[in-house]
This record gives sequence, C-alpha cells and structure tokens, in this order.
Amino acid sequence: MEDIRAAIAENITELRQGAKLTQSNLADVLNYSDKAVSKWERAEAVPDITVLKQIADYFDVSVDYLLTRKHDKGEHPSNERAELKRKNHFIISALSVMLVWLLTVLAFTILSLCGLSNHWSVFLIAVPVSLIVILVFNSIWGVRRMNFFIISLLTWSLIAALHVTILVYAKSNLWRLYLIGVPAQLIIILSGFIKFKKK
Repeated sequence: MEDIRAAIAENITELRQGAKLTQSNLADVLNYSDKAVSKWERAEAVPDITVLKQIADYFDVSVDYLLTRKHDKGEHPSNERAELKRKNHFIISALSVMLVWLLTVLAFTILSLCGLSNHWSVFLIAVPVSLIVILVFNSIWGVRRMNFFIISLLTWSLIAALHVTILVYAKSNLWRLYLIGVPAQLIIILSGFIKFKKK
C-alpha cells in the first residue's frame, strides 16, 4: 500500500508541475481543497477512485499510470499535449462567444432592414448571453473560482440591459433597478465562502 501511495504522490506532483499548475489550481479543477492535494502529494492520503479517474482524464493519462512508478518512455504524457488541450478549450469557448456576436449582428442587420427603430438594443442582450456562454465553459473546463466573478458581471450586465431597454422603450428611468444588484452582489460574494467537506 505504501508503494502505491508513494507512486500516486510522485505522479500527481510530476503531472501537476509539468502542466505548470499550483496545488490550488489543481484543487479548483477537481473541486477539492489545496490541502487535500497537498496531502496526496506528500503521500499522507490517497484520492478515492473517482478522483483518480478525474486526475487521469485531466492529464490525459490512464489510472494505471498514476498507480505505477516506472513508466515507458512513450507512456509519459506530453506537456505539449496538455497545453494543446488548454488552448483548444480556450478556442472553443472564444468561438462560441463569437457565434453569439455573429447572431447578434445578423439580428441587428435584419431588424434594421425591416425599418424597426432602436434595433441596436440587440447588442445589450448579447453581453449577458456571452457571459452565460463563458460561465458554462468555465464551469466545464476552467477554474471554478472565476465563476463568482463571471456571475457578478452577468448580474450587473442584466440589470444594465434591463435599465436601458426600459429607458428607451418605456421612456422611464428606473435607476432603482441597480439597487437590486447590491444584495445580489453580496449574495454572490458570500456564496464564495461556502465550503463543502470532501470525503
């Protein structure tokens, strides 16, 4: 058992450092605390099998790779492969946001050809929709702690879009809508301090 524990500790440390991640970065990816990652790397604890699978998938290795000390040369994961994976995730996220803006420009063009006034308001809607897309991809591939920042931007952009839309179409200045953002922002900040105990 000590050999397996030591092998897991050594491999997690090597993979994490090879990917230029801190213990905190890896903890965010796995939705664990950096203290747990530190214990795994010091061989004081062993992650359960579902976490081992998560680690293996993230670093593009097999679970067996994490359990053994000696690896064949061809078996060692490439840092270039991990970097390529991160770049691809970023490109897919960026392309999705660009698709939102392409559809926005298309809607703007169609509405302007139809002669509708205030058709520029579609751009107001594109900002929160873009942030929703970013939030989804960050939840899947990114650092989960960034979600609080993205949700804050989403909240304020929704309030601003609603305020400007009401101002233009209803000719009413409901600046009080921004007051909703204050408790909403406090809720977002406080929810970031909630800790869930991992087994």
